Amino acid sequence: MARWIVVVSAFVTVLAGVFGAGVIDRLSLNRFEAPGSESMQARAVLAERFRTGSPNVALLVTAREGTVDSPAVAAAGLAITEELRRHGGVGDAWSYWSRGNLATLRSADGRQALVLAWLPGSADDVRRGVLPTLAPAFNREDAAVTVAVGGGDEVFRQVMEQARRDFLRAELVILPLVLLMLWWVYRRIGAALVTLGIGVFAVAGSLALLRLVVAAGVDVSTFASNIALVMGIGLGVDYGLFMIFRFREELHHGEGAVARTVRTAGRTVLFSGATVAASLAVLFAFPFPFLSSFAWAGLAVVLAAVVGAVVVLPAALALLGRRVDAPPRAERFWGRVAARVVRSPLRYGGAALAVLVLLGAPVLGIRFGLPDDRVLPASAPVRQVYDQIRAGFAQEESDAVQIVAADGGGPVADYARRLSEVDGVVRVDSADGSYADGARTGDAIGALRDGAATRLVVVPFSERLERDAVGLVRELRAVPQPFPVHVGGYPAELTDYRDGVAGRLPLVAGLIVAVTVAVLFLMTGSVVAPLKAAVLNLLSLSVMFGALVFVFQEGHLSGLLGFTPTGSIEPSVPILMFCVAYGLSMDYEVLLLARIKEVYDRTGDPVGAIPAGITRSAPLVTAAAVILAVSFAAYATGRVVFLQQLGIGMALAVLVDATLIRGLLAPAFMRLAGHANWWAPKPLRRLHRRIGLAEGPGAAEPVTIGENVRS
Repeated sequence: MARWIVVVSAFVTVLAGVFGAGVIDRLSLNRFEAPGSESMQARAVLAERFRTGSPNVALLVTAREGTVDSPAVAAAGLAITEELRRHGGVGDAWSYWSRGNLATLRSADGRQALVLAWLPGSADDVRRGVLPTLAPAFNREDAAVTVAVGGGDEVFRQVMEQARRDFLRAELVILPLVLLMLWWVYRRIGAALVTLGIGVFAVAGSLALLRLVVAAGVDVSTFASNIALVMGIGLGVDYGLFMIFRFREELHHGEGAVARTVRTAGRTVLFSGATVAASLAVLFAFPFPFLSSFAWAGLAVVLAAVVGAVVVLPAALALLGRRVDAPPRAERFWGRVAARVVRSPLRYGGAALAVLVLLGAPVLGIRFGLPDDRVLPASAPVRQVYDQIRAGFAQEESDAVQIVAADGGGPVADYARRLSEVDGVVRVDSADGSYADGARTGDAIGALRDGAATRLVVVPFSERLERDAVGLVRELRAVPQPFPVHVGGYPAELTDYRDGVAGRLPLVAGLIVAVTVAVLFLMTGSVVAPLKAAVLNLLSLSVMFGALVFVFQEGHLSGLLGFTPTGSIEPSVPILMFCVAYGLSMDYEVLLLARIKEVYDRTGDPVGAIPAGITRSAPLVTAAAVILAVSFAAYATGRVVFLQQLGIGMALAVLVDATLIRGLLAPAFMRLAGHANWWAPKPLRRLHRRIGLAEGPGAAEPVTIGENVRS
């Protein structure tokens, strides 16, 4: 039977991999936008009434000789503008030359000018349907000008392509590296191959499940497949280690080792999977497809990894038998550390807490901001376009704030004048003229009125957008309005997205703590142990966020890692990291508590159970953490800042959790709490007796509680 399970599982893995690979082209691309927000309403009015929108493609035209006002260059500029307007998928296009030599579309030295275009449609329509042909067609050079393609959608099209290359390169490094580390941990190649096989099974299974989700009509982001690759290998290896380490113990107690392993470590894997799944499922609370996609990916990975660990792996262990056995490593070290912590909990726990507070202190200065082209390396073509724009243009015509009113037929001159007085505004164009610094500077530019509908274009200085784009949008929205308006444009869309994410953070944090505490209560029957675990997890995560601030916000190590700091952090990736890291921290907590609780249930000694449980779980936690940290660290070699943040932050979080948290702070707290570790009010104790799912004692050898660990 075991042989058939292994053969069928291998066949299923291949089929799932082939079937799941097809999901890559079916996953969606997403923009940073908040459905139903004011900026999205503005976008709809612009498209319906004015047949235009915020420019999402920009052409930087550079004169080879002379200036952009030279006759040959001007003729070439007008021709490029008209060619772009006629290109398939382009809804509107305008330029320095078509708008009467508008100064904000011309560089300070006069050698460069911008052609802007609005491409309607979703991110998929634009980035997959139009830009792959548009970008090669307009990245060119002739006798008069050089043309380079930029724009927000081109930036994130190149981000997607670079991230895909980085992920594939990292996976090619990770797989042999993980296999080598597993062999070093097990000292048995068969055990190493089987464990890595569970990781591959988890990846293939999660991709196949994601394809079914997409087939059901759910919008899943393309980045979800990358999360499946990262977490699939990680969880598969974690759970494989859990099972094989326990199987080695059970082998020393005669027949039935596989059954006892499933009954003990298998149930721990189920609890661990439940906590990781719960941690990622809370992302459904965000009404943004980009973030909810990670929840779908997380649930798919957990399901596939758990099935691989509790169904496929036991069959493989039944076939391998004693060929996976080897003398244990590192138990003496962790046993000595645990004994010292239990004897002096305040000393060791206090020292660990001080280090955690020190490492996490930078998080107090965290500043969430808006992403731009600098998430790419300086060598990326679109990044080079924007480096030139930042150097040569003092204003951001392409990032203008769009203010629209579907029923604003009255005069707008006074409103436009007040808008132009806001700090950081270069010019305001309206149907009643253009304004700067509170004064009228000229006639209206472009079609800004359509019947009762009216439109104003607010052009900001680059410095104000760089320094405080959110503040600018809020100040513009605070200007008294003559009639109801919607404030949109790219800065407003990013502001609404950031505010939408930030507004849901307390709910998400509360949900993730509540759900995981409930799962741990079902396992332990205690309310103290789960609450302690939640607090320690938050301490661990503070270190991760402190590192993000220190490295990516403040720019330390930017030269080594090859990125450009912007003084802020885009919030989506840290939220994903929070959920993943919290779930993985609970992963290790489940294993630790399961072994300590097992000893406590058998002996009734709350003090001696701590080092005894840690002695058996710490080598496993250490091995799993090191392998997982190395896997995450491989992504720090990527060229996209998002991946570097994920790699460094997650690697640090895993290592800190497995050492300072589980090795020092957790046992110190449990020693001080004593019997209270397993306390719950009577009603909850009765509830746990009825519905609790606590792991029963296994067949491991009895533990002798030495007096040397008491105080």
